[in-house]
Amino acid sequence: MENQTNTSYTPGKRIQHLCKIHNLTQKELASRLNVAPSQISRILNGEIKNISSNILIALSKEFHISVDYILGLEPHITEYHSIPMWLMSTSFQPGECLQTIETLDNDDIKKMAYCEYYYFTGQHGKAVNISELYLNHPDSMLKLSACLIHTFANLSLNRINAAKGGLESLKENLNQIFEKKADNQTIAMSVFVAVAAQTLLHLPLGKIPSLKNYLTELPVGMRLWGCYVLAHESYLKQEYEKSLGIIETCLTLTTKTYPIAMIYLNLMGAMDAMNLRKEDMAKKYFMDAWLMAKPDSLIEGIGEHHGLLQGLIETCIRNDYPEDYQKIIRITYQFSYGWRRIHNPATDENIADNLTTMEFTIAMLANRGWTNTEIASHLNITVRTVKQHLSSIFNKLNICNRRQLQIYMLK
Repeated sequence: MENQTNTSYTPGKRIQHLCKIHNLTQKELASRLNVAPSQISRILNGEIKNISSNILIALSKEFHISVDYILGLEPHITEYHSIPMWLMSTSFQPGECLQTIETLDNDDIKKMAYCEYYYFTGQHGKAVNISELYLNHPDSMLKLSACLIHTFANLSLNRINAAKGGLESLKENLNQIFEKKADNQTIAMSVFVAVAAQTLLHLPLGKIPSLKNYLTELPVGMRLWGCYVLAHESYLKQEYEKSLGIIETCLTLTTKTYPIAMIYLNLMGAMDAMNLRKEDMAKKYFMDAWLMAKPDSLIEGIGEHHGLLQGLIETCIRNDYPEDYQKIIRITYQFSYGWRRIHNPATDENIADNLTTMEFTIAMLANRGWTNTEIASHLNITVRTVKQHLSSIFNKLNICNRRQLQIYMLK
């Protein structure tokens, strides 16, 4: 955190500092506040002594910071300065992820941004090492990020007790924030983290306000990822058209590139399209996700969604990107194994846990009503191979037919 006094750190300099942290240009800030760029320039240069109350309030909402901080009445950034999942919330061009992180001059925010980077590139051990440092941090937003990443990274490392501990810490931190009756922005970010964990783990975290009511309070990148979560909720209810509508609207209206959020949005679009039997559309969504992920190796999300992508990974990249494909499959095995160890006992559901990735893919397609011929064509294998895999699936699950398969598969 900064050490300047109130008199030496002017509103203009504080706003410049905030722009740098949030990766915003003066022109972009002016556009978001709906004012002329020249007006922002005069504020930043200290040429305007009395900033209007409307602009101060808009700046406060944009940066999730108090008006008093902007005016220099608070010598330090308050606990609400940080935002959870900074990297997810930030716009950058594919291939420039690490350069973007290096622009940060706040050590704590930078470390947690690297923590996100390590997680989303499948480097779970490194992510855990950093997240552990922030599980009890006084900044509630950094703490929420740490708890969320700590839970999922340990899950992939098969450290189930540590993952459960991260989940309990997350619940405690959320309860503390809700009990304090914090401002809407802080509550919005807390709801975001809670709903993200609950949706992806398919586990209840208690009574959580609706994320829909808080989306406008979130930074753009986080808002997009929040829309992915809402689309995922619709997907789980088998409302595929509704889910796809959310995805298409988000991607159409977004003018900047938020790689992490957009990777997940496109993956969800691919999943929806597969369940609507729109295979060409599904491939397009998947390849958009892949081409955005590859330059920075942000492949965690692809591995996490393997089964729900129903063969798209094999169809689209296995032959052309064999090394990347193997990395993704490694992530799939790690994540799915840990996920089932938390999910199955907590829900009394018995999601299949002893199938290979190819068997799981075929089982998912068969469970969706695809014929052996359709499965073979989609995966570019023979019908005989499909039958062999189905026989192995039935033997492993101790079942006799496709109807019995439903109780073992993700919905």
